[in-house]
Amino acid sequence: MTVTRNNFDATLANSHIVLIDWGAQWCEPSHRFAEVFSASANLHPEIVYGTVDIDAERQLTEMAGVSAYPTLMAFREGLLVYSEAGALPAETMEGLVQQIRWLDMDQFRRELAQLSASVSVGEPEQPPTTIAYQKRAGHAAVTDRYGWPGL
Repeated sequence: MTVTRNNFDATLANSHIVLIDWGAQWCEPSHRFAEVFSASANLHPEIVYGTVDIDAERQLTEMAGVSAYPTLMAFREGLLVYSEAGALPAETMEGLVQQIRWLDMDQFRRELAQLSASVSVGEPEQPPTTIAYQKRAGHAAVTDRYGWPGL
């Protein structure tokens, strides 16, 4: 699915889990990762896999803060739970998908609320968004384990 500025919000609002690959036609790492991303989409048809062409969607790319390609973003229940630049190997991609599936969203929302509260009372400035959760999904590093994290 091609994600554009026109369908970005609706895609997130209408889908439980959304993975978005931000890439460029001229970028060799983007081409390599596109194969891994496509294979993952074939394994998980219940998850929405979208791509953003950063050249065609410059405004959306800028709004998302994407500056390196490829960048993978994962959203669950409309919230950004993962964002990292770089092409992932297939095994790491699969581990990430499993972590996003098992992510404790109640705990994630509590942590997000605490982050927002700390910003509003004047503690060191951090964005009151999920940006603080970049480079991780859930509470563990990406692994090849499946099932409930910590088991």
